[in-house]
Amino acid sequence: MTINKTTEGDKLTISLEGRLDTTTAPDLDAEVKSSTDGVKELVFDFANLDYISSAGLRVILSAQKTMDKQGSMVVTNVSDEVKEVFEITGFADILTIE
Repeated sequence: MTINKTTEGDKLTISLEGRLDTTTAPDLDAEVKSSTDGVKELVFDFANLDYISSAGLRVILSAQKTMDKQGSMVVTNVSDEVKEVFEITGFADILTIE
């Protein structure tokens, strides 16, 4: 999985490419934790995300909890496959998906 970050003021966009699974989730978790200080708006761009596992869901949930305290979080460009995982797990009710 490739992680690309773009910062514009207090907005951070994290674009993911590949698979967010047990192997790659710790990398994203570390990246989110080290990058969200002072961030008011966190955007996950999933345009090139092919797959998300339960380990990936935990990282996204952790990021949502962090951003609930300091701003907002949005998940964009979600594929039908990933959207289905969000719907089945109830994450579609927790996350802001655009």
